[in-house]
Amino acid sequence: MLDVRRLRLLRELARRDTIAAVAEALAFSPSAVSQQLAVLEREAGLPLLERTGRRVRLTPAAHNLVRHAEAVLERLEQADADLAEARSGLAGVLRVGSFPTATRAIVPAALVHLARRHPGLEPQVRETDPAAVAHALRAGDLDVALVHEYDFVPAPPEPGLATRPLYGEAMYLAAPHPGTAPAGPPPGTGSDQGAVLRTHQDAPWITATPGTLCHAMTVRACQAAGFTPRIRHQVDEFDTVLALVAAGQGVAVVPQLGVTGPPDPAVSLTRLHMERRTKVAFRSGAAAHPAVAAFAAALRASVPADLAGTGGGG
Repeated sequence: MLDVRRLRLLRELARRDTIAAVAEALAFSPSAVSQQLAVLEREAGLPLLERTGRRVRLTPAAHNLVRHAEAVLERLEQADADLAEARSGLAGVLRVGSFPTATRAIVPAALVHLARRHPGLEPQVRETDPAAVAHALRAGDLDVALVHEYDFVPAPPEPGLATRPLYGEAMYLAAPHPGTAPAGPPPGTGSDQGAVLRTHQDAPWITATPGTLCHAMTVRACQAAGFTPRIRHQVDEFDTVLALVAAGQGVAVVPQLGVTGPPDPAVSLTRLHMERRTKVAFRSGAAAHPAVAAFAAALRASVPADLAGTGGGG
């Protein structure tokens, strides 16, 4: 009989590529992971791993077993949801991942909404970059999370995960106001996104740090307009990005929720024809889990009116 815990290790190896990465994610030692995978090979009765130097590669049989593991783990999530539904009242810890703008603009109201209806539930919020959410959910470090994608950076399907749309938001080109910026061409009107971006192709750009979806979004949007941005600053916090723009340090693409407070007269914002879409993510099979469903409902009830209904499908 195959052991579910060992199947989970094999699934994680298929996603993370190295035994060391699996060990780090699941709080095992590398030797313990190797030992458990060796036991799984004996249970399976055929090789699952091919060793090439210090690395391992999954055999075709292992890849096939991973597909079965995904189905087994999804059914276990469904079973857990059914058991939770049978209990009276929601209680216990719910581990929530969120990115900064959603943490500020959506999550606090959702937590208030949730506490009123399910006081026994204890949500624990941890800011997590959307690029790291899939691993955190599969590893069991999170139960539910907010993730986002952009028009130029669509989120690929993640095995073992499911998502539901929550909201969409507009994107803006933030540039120093013409009255405070060095002499140059006038800002675009927003009617032609490529023209708007090309207006600033010779300016220094401010992006998020490499490896984030926000960084990839800016680079790809500019490349679609016909140029590669000359990046001067790399900053993840949008208030700081806008402060740098106001100081004449460059231009940036920012989402609607990244623009807080009254408009800065030193910053010109031009609406772009692109969108950032936020979704609720969880492990496949967990959609019906009462705690996950309750938090998703609280999020939907907390979306500001100017964002509600604009999210894409998925």
